[in-house]
Amino acid sequence: MVDHIFRFINDPHAMAAMLAAVAAIATVLTFAMPLLAGDGLEKRMKTVALERAKIRTRERERLAKGERNSLKREPKAYMQSIVSQLHLAKHLGTEDAKERLQLAGYRGQGAMVAFLFFRLVVPIGFLIVALFYFFVVDDFGMDPLMRIGAVVFATYIGFKAPEIFLKNQRQKRQLSIKRAFPDALDLMLICVESGMSIEAAFRKVADEIGTQSIPLAEELTLAMAEMSYLQDRRLAYENLGMRTGLDSVKSVATALIQADKYGTAIGQALRVLGQDSRDSRMAEAEKRAAALPPKLTVPMILFFLPVIFIVILGPAYIQVMAVK
Repeated sequence: MVDHIFRFINDPHAMAAMLAAVAAIATVLTFAMPLLAGDGLEKRMKTVALERAKIRTRERERLAKGERNSLKREPKAYMQSIVSQLHLAKHLGTEDAKERLQLAGYRGQGAMVAFLFFRLVVPIGFLIVALFYFFVVDDFGMDPLMRIGAVVFATYIGFKAPEIFLKNQRQKRQLSIKRAFPDALDLMLICVESGMSIEAAFRKVADEIGTQSIPLAEELTLAMAEMSYLQDRRLAYENLGMRTGLDSVKSVATALIQADKYGTAIGQALRVLGQDSRDSRMAEAEKRAAALPPKLTVPMILFFLPVIFIVILGPAYIQVMAVK
């Protein structure tokens, strides 16, 4: 197998064909991705509408039967059974698991049960696949001790895979919120200065900002709902900052708490915080732009310079070979 790979790499025609195929596929994907990209907000709204209809139908059936159950979505039965029987919350649970799930956008008891379930199932799956691959399919010339070490490493990766997934989801969610938050502050400032209440401003901004950041629209909608049924608005503002985990959102929450407590004007605070958020976004963009030259050095050396040398020296080499 290794000999075939080396022969393929050393064959210039095969490498040229592979590079041409990769370039063709990349070109097709570049032109096709904008056409294939769907409307995430529209899909989410359709999903919410369908889920609302299912909940309404289910609750009507329960009321017709005389049952009283909560509207909260329950975790799947088999997951709940495995988690409760094996006491996974005690053995695999962590103190900050609930907070990390909230930061990643997963709420409720069902999210916690699914997280504990996958922390048990994924390592077992990685273990079975690694054992089958290293001891049945191909041993790669390794001795049994090295293969056992590879299996243990694969199991460890499977144990960490749910946490890595949560971390990636949290980073994507926070990046989406961070990019759209300055625009949301500007919209909120316009709504507040036009005479709207803070609840109406949250509702309007959530409707408008959904096309730019669905997670931010969800958080604002949830904050608006909490302001409606919680006794103290301060808790709703604090929960908004905790769910996002962003300093800019926490600053706005603190400003809203102080304005609600001391009766100060919200408009000026939102104007200052919006300007700070835009400055922070611009500073981050400048930082990334300044980091581009060092990152482009290696690709230029590997891909651009050989092409330039071929273009410059190619005709001279052809002429020399023709003379000989």
